[in-house]
Amino acid sequence: MTSQALFRRLAAAALLGSLAAGRAAAQDSIPAADRYQAATARLGEFITRQMADKDIPGLSIALVDDQQTVWARGFGVRYAQDSTLGPVTAKSVYRVASVSKLFTALAVMRLVEQKKIDLDQPVSRYLPEFHPANPFNRAITVRMLLTHRSGLGREPPVGGLGDSTSHSLAEAIASLNDTRLVYRPDTHTKYSNAGFGVLGLLVEKMAGDSFAAVERREVLGPLGMSGSDFAPRPDLLAQLAYGRIWAPYGREEPAPVFDFGISPAANLYTSVLELGRFESALFAGGRGVVSPDVLSSMLQPQAGPSSPFGLAFELGSLEGHRTAGHGGVAFGYATTVLTVPEQKLGVVVVATQYWTNAVTDRIARETLRMAMAAKAGASLPRIEQPDSVPAELARRLAGHYGSGEGAVDLEFEFDRLFATWSSGGPRSEVRLLGDTLVTDDRVSYGRRLLPLGTRLVSGRDTLMKVVERQPPAAPARWEGLIGEYGPPYGPLVILERDGRLVAQRAMIIFYPLSEMGRDTFQFPPQGLYDGERVVFIRDSSGRAIGANQGGVVLPRRQIEPEAGAVFRIAPMRPVEELRAEALAATPPVDTVPRLAPDLVELTTIDSTIHLDVRYATTRNFMGAAFYSEPRAFMQRPAAEALVRAAATLRRQGYGLLIHDAYRPWYVTKMFWDATPLAQRIFVANPRNGSRHNRGAAVDLSLYSLKDGKPVSMVSTYDEFSPRAYADYPGGTSLERWHRELLRRAMEAEGFVVYTAEWWHFDYKDWRQYPVLNLTFEQLKP
Repeated sequence: MTSQALFRRLAAAALLGSLAAGRAAAQDSIPAADRYQAATARLGEFITRQMADKDIPGLSIALVDDQQTVWARGFGVRYAQDSTLGPVTAKSVYRVASVSKLFTALAVMRLVEQKKIDLDQPVSRYLPEFHPANPFNRAITVRMLLTHRSGLGREPPVGGLGDSTSHSLAEAIASLNDTRLVYRPDTHTKYSNAGFGVLGLLVEKMAGDSFAAVERREVLGPLGMSGSDFAPRPDLLAQLAYGRIWAPYGREEPAPVFDFGISPAANLYTSVLELGRFESALFAGGRGVVSPDVLSSMLQPQAGPSSPFGLAFELGSLEGHRTAGHGGVAFGYATTVLTVPEQKLGVVVVATQYWTNAVTDRIARETLRMAMAAKAGASLPRIEQPDSVPAELARRLAGHYGSGEGAVDLEFEFDRLFATWSSGGPRSEVRLLGDTLVTDDRVSYGRRLLPLGTRLVSGRDTLMKVVERQPPAAPARWEGLIGEYGPPYGPLVILERDGRLVAQRAMIIFYPLSEMGRDTFQFPPQGLYDGERVVFIRDSSGRAIGANQGGVVLPRRQIEPEAGAVFRIAPMRPVEELRAEALAATPPVDTVPRLAPDLVELTTIDSTIHLDVRYATTRNFMGAAFYSEPRAFMQRPAAEALVRAAATLRRQGYGLLIHDAYRPWYVTKMFWDATPLAQRIFVANPRNGSRHNRGAAVDLSLYSLKDGKPVSMVSTYDEFSPRAYADYPGGTSLERWHRELLRRAMEAEGFVVYTAEWWHFDYKDWRQYPVLNLTFEQLKP
């Protein structure tokens, strides 16, 4: 069972269990007030569907009407690493990431009211030790930091959200002195975690205590939030709902837990019940933390009427009403705090799945829409429910539309249709809402595309479908730059697409880079890394060994073998010991009637099929020979389907290169027993037998008919790394085009790709054949 399937099963069971748990432990939830019962019943169904659809393990929500939390509960399960601790509740503790900034801002504004800080004075007046390179002859003020108008980069070189090493707040801010402002202060809104770290250090210095202590005394305590802290108290960790991190190409694991050096920007531990008290305090004019006038000023746009920020608060609108709040995303968590001040209605939503803010935002907005209607005694609004795109329509729509920055790619993979914009952003699943395609997945909701025959309307642009052509090879000067940099839980992935280098950050968002020099590239003027530069550090061979982004040095991740080498693991036991044990073992007994085996040798039915059977050599992931000679067999129907796929590819100038086909069961057992636990997703469990053992699976690649050479793919064969996934976004346009060309040809003949290995295809009827353990010598010549 895949991790996603496991989460679906656990979430479905826990969603039912949490209902009973909520009744049994009333203190862990708040039943809906009378006027909100119909609305929250509908919302509960909506949330349950969203969690199952988006694979979200746990989620808590609280609805606030002025001074009362009128509904609060949890959905799903609470994890600690890979153990389930029971249902999530409204009291479960989360890391709410950038929502922390609102509390840092309140501490700053208390100091403003006490005349200890002037919002429009240079920060250096209070923190002379803070002096990043500033060539613009304009000082950074406290107000600029609060409104993300300082020009600072997103993260400090040390202590940022991607730095798991231990650094104090002072050390994190001191590291900013080695950076240069990205923009002239007060000329551009650029979101900065580093800026709120500076504000936290300012609070420490002016209040004469640690930041966490000041927050407890001056902000959290007066708000009645004793169950919240910027420090990881043992009582909070005991209730922590641990998060999950994920990536579209298959990786999912427990989120790392470490304190951020820039704690004021993102380190708050709290619950939806506690944040509900915070929202009530806002509706009460600040409740003794700040005065009503100061709070009102914090909710006003600071850089013109269309500014997205007040003083720390994110500003927006809903159904014609002004909104204020903040979102948060940290490893394993997504948070939305949203209020409609004039209605004195607020909502808090937190989920334990990385970068699912599109889901928490949508749930929050739908909750407030429902609450406003219920409070007014009006009919409840309808919630949009997009449908999956039918396979036939999705195949017809798939293709490239338009050119340049405005282009859109529609790709049909794993029975789903995805959209990618050349201008950047996440690659998102699109679904049908009437005759319109709408993004609807973990990372995006609501972006619309209207298909019109061979045209696609995207915003104000009408894009024509472009005839697919083989992309050119990427420039040689970029070859050593393509790869992954930084930590595994949030790497910088550098790839080539449409003749440009592209950066993927946060595992989901793509940014086309502008080439500023041989090793220097710049992010576009929007998004998470607005205007920042990445400078690659090369070794003597020209291969990048690191990337410096905004002063943060990210070492290259050594996930791929060296050029020309074969990916290797260290077998857990000696190969010959494993071989003797496997040959003496008995395959699983098959009690279900199967078709009689009819294995045929592939090269005897199509001479254009070439062999590169690595397991007949030592040039494989275990460094040992498993077959006595290079041969490839498949069940006759599968072999005939493979021949038809080969004919399709020949017309485009390619032949099939077979790495493995039928595999005796004892070899599968050797692979399993030799492979470390963390990498066993790449090998089959011998208890069940593999599809290779049934003669209905094949490992293959392409070679060029023109010169007989293997084509370059995104990863090497049998590479146990993220690059092996069938939808891994990295590599070059040509490599991905080769991968998709092979996949389309195989799928058209009834094969299905294995998600973790682009080279592995299972024939549709594999279940009808028995597990076999015949050696090649026992098969007919």
